[in-house]
Amino acid sequence: MKVKIKILGLALVALSLFFLAAVYAAGQAEKEESPRRVAIRAGRLVDGRSASAISNAVILIEGERIAAVGQAMAIPAGAEVIDLGKATVLPGLIDCHTHITFQPENYYEDLFRKSPIDAAVVVHIYARRTLEAGFTTVRDAGSEEFIDVALRKAINEGKVVGPRMQAATLAVGASGGHNDLVGFSPYLKFSHFSGIADGVDEIRKLVRFEVKNGADLVKLIATAGVLSEEESVGAPQYTLEEMKAAVEEAAMWGKKVAAHAHGAEGIKLAVRAGVTSIEHGSLLDDEGIELMRERGTYLVADIYNHDFIITEYTRLGYPDKLIEKEKKVGDLQRENFRRAAKAGVKIAFGTDSGVYPHGWNAKQFAYMVRYGLTPMQAIQAATANAADLLGWAESVGAVSPGLYADLIAVSGDPLKDISELERVKFVMKGGRVYKKE
Repeated sequence: MKVKIKILGLALVALSLFFLAAVYAAGQAEKEESPRRVAIRAGRLVDGRSASAISNAVILIEGERIAAVGQAMAIPAGAEVIDLGKATVLPGLIDCHTHITFQPENYYEDLFRKSPIDAAVVVHIYARRTLEAGFTTVRDAGSEEFIDVALRKAINEGKVVGPRMQAATLAVGASGGHNDLVGFSPYLKFSHFSGIADGVDEIRKLVRFEVKNGADLVKLIATAGVLSEEESVGAPQYTLEEMKAAVEEAAMWGKKVAAHAHGAEGIKLAVRAGVTSIEHGSLLDDEGIELMRERGTYLVADIYNHDFIITEYTRLGYPDKLIEKEKKVGDLQRENFRRAAKAGVKIAFGTDSGVYPHGWNAKQFAYMVRYGLTPMQAIQAATANAADLLGWAESVGAVSPGLYADLIAVSGDPLKDISELERVKFVMKGGRVYKKE
């Protein structure tokens, strides 16, 4: 009898322990399922969409997303409070034209002494610098060997710190053009994936190959360029038929086309073909401006980097020929940007970062204001407009309920001094703080 009682007692103890363990596990599961709640207080909010800022802003965050935004709102009990004092909060910035997988150090060494492995090994550094500069989203406008796809995946999986990304993979360009290696011996060859395609059928096949391997968009080289050794700086390098093939094929797979285009005729061909954005737009003429305005084509103009190329690229070993090409278009690009802005062409922020050091992206804001935009318009070019161009307006580009909690803060008022955006003090992406000074 005593043995039976002892066994029964042990069974009851075991049952109690099992019950307690189950309750504890349920509590932990509930705790894990409940999103972290954070409240941010700041002196001023520029939300990316509204025409003016609001004071005494409160932003409530649950998990990765924004739950509520308002002026002097009550903060729920139990929420973690981040008090940014008198700072100005803005949406995480968006750069629609980066080359985040490389950065020039020496022209000939970069071409001939480095492999894609060299780029892949250091790309995480550029990604972190970009995020810490306040750019929580980027559209990467061309990368070799699908390094951008690998970087995007690593960031999304939390293995690497960096911005949200759209990847263009290999730029699509014509033989002998801006996307090709020209000016060297025909016996010089590289064993890598090629972005060269000539004619409608080759272009369609290349677009399919890129989509198969992870492209979020197609980068089309519509005209000649600056930092390449073909003779022209802006001549068309595809026919209208070829450009239409790229746009139609991309659309069939649900992708947009961004067109590298400096020259006036190539810009107009690309717009008529149906591209979503013109990148650079240096020699844009009146007809091109009107076409872009009528069709809602975005202009993504890199109007800061002219200064860096002129002052630094001789030191980096770039041939004089390339620097002379930049001299022909740099100032014209800025004046044509002014004309396009005045005419009402849609403008999204894009820097061509990688041509100059990553993390310097915000230096372009001052130039956009100098050449025709108000500070608010420049900010919206890098928030709401950029999100619209990317097709991500329901996720990023504004401080609004339901969107990702991608937020930055600066000490002063960027509506009075746009250069404040070059000194970002606080960065949050998806509800997680990556920088707080």
